Amino acid sequence: MSKLFGTDGVRGLANGLITAELSLQLAQAAAVVLGHRAVEGDRRPTAVIARDPRISGEFIAAAVEAGLASCGVDVYDAGVLPTPAAAFLVADLDADFGVMISASHNPAPDNGIKFLARGGKKLDDALEEAIEAELDEPCPRPVGADVGRIQRFADAEDRYIVHLLQTLPHRLDGIKVVLDCAHGAASGCSPQVFANAGAEIVVIGADPDGNNINDGYGSTHLEKLQAAVLEHGAHLGIAHDGDADRCLAVDHEGTVVDGDQIMAVMAVAMKDAGKLVDNTLVATVMSNLGLKIALRDAGVLIRETAVGDRYVLEGMRDGGFSLGGEQSGHVIFAEYATTGDGVLTGLQLAAQVAKTGRSLKDLAGVMTKLPQVLINVRGVDRTAVNSDEGVQDAVRKAQEVLGETGRVLLRPSGTEPVVRVMVEAADMETAQRIADELAATVQGRLALEPAA
Repeated sequence: MSKLFGTDGVRGLANGLITAELSLQLAQAAAVVLGHRAVEGDRRPTAVIARDPRISGEFIAAAVEAGLASCGVDVYDAGVLPTPAAAFLVADLDADFGVMISASHNPAPDNGIKFLARGGKKLDDALEEAIEAELDEPCPRPVGADVGRIQRFADAEDRYIVHLLQTLPHRLDGIKVVLDCAHGAASGCSPQVFANAGAEIVVIGADPDGNNINDGYGSTHLEKLQAAVLEHGAHLGIAHDGDADRCLAVDHEGTVVDGDQIMAVMAVAMKDAGKLVDNTLVATVMSNLGLKIALRDAGVLIRETAVGDRYVLEGMRDGGFSLGGEQSGHVIFAEYATTGDGVLTGLQLAAQVAKTGRSLKDLAGVMTKLPQVLINVRGVDRTAVNSDEGVQDAVRKAQEVLGETGRVLLRPSGTEPVVRVMVEAADMETAQRIADELAATVQGRLALEPAA
């Protein structure tokens, strides 16, 4: 069987890859691996399940719940909630594991199944492999009173909202915030949280109908948020994606504030408050060089990881660090969450505006983004990018030209015959020229032979 799990669970076209049959089988396999094998004694395993508002999530959730209950797992159905809410609730309820049904920022026809281990933590590779291996094994078939029960987790959203409000370092009274919920999982809870925190709110993209998630709204489509911030004279805007595990922002002038800039603001604030462990931020190799320069000047170190929030989480856990994230807006506050939480991030960012009395534009000015060019070179042998001497020689020469004012990164795709060429420089013209030259070198030296 081909590998099902990608970098963030099992994801694909609903009723294409993600069928009711596969959903049931995955749930039964997870019931064994995350439930019965992990539970000591005769106690019945428990699981929390949540989903985003895609219409396909209804039948997938039903199949997952049936699979879990049929294997003797008690299920708490939290309904439509963000991925980080599901993670929090697994820990808060002391459940054995969790299931989140979402395809995040993907279009509405897609969906996905993500499992969370005890404590609301993402699965490591070994557990994912164990679940896939269990798909080929017969599942337990309890009968009578040993069959699992399914019940509505009635206060799930309230628990999550109370948790978020308890993290606030400063109320948001006097702050006007535009919230773009991407017609996604945060459409109910995010406006409620910001209102309860004292903010004056304007809400867009919060009318999910099952088919409009991420459609022209949210963190991948910021134009409507930018316009709304200007129209309403708001202090800032916050954009979530479909499952609300990421956050991007817009300042009062309508300028986008990305994940790197959000991390810069929060790293400095946490350092000043004595809450940034070892004065270190964990970020991926794709973060802008401007972030490293800004934080170096502020006395903050950066621990770099591979691309992907799971690797950021691993880096944070390994070093016991308190803050990490990605340019895309996955920001992780280890004191409050086990994964990226877009609502939490938005709250913390807005609280800094309220606490300092400074604009988001001013706060984000701690970092100057260097111009960045990214070129995807297709049809090449991605496995040879780090061993081909001609490519590596071109990289070394490019880095010599850039010196300390720029950076070169060549990264093979994890799934396609593609090499991603990224160049940062002091000006866009230089970045584009060097990126084009490197892309041509990669194409010329690593091009795959056409199929016969």
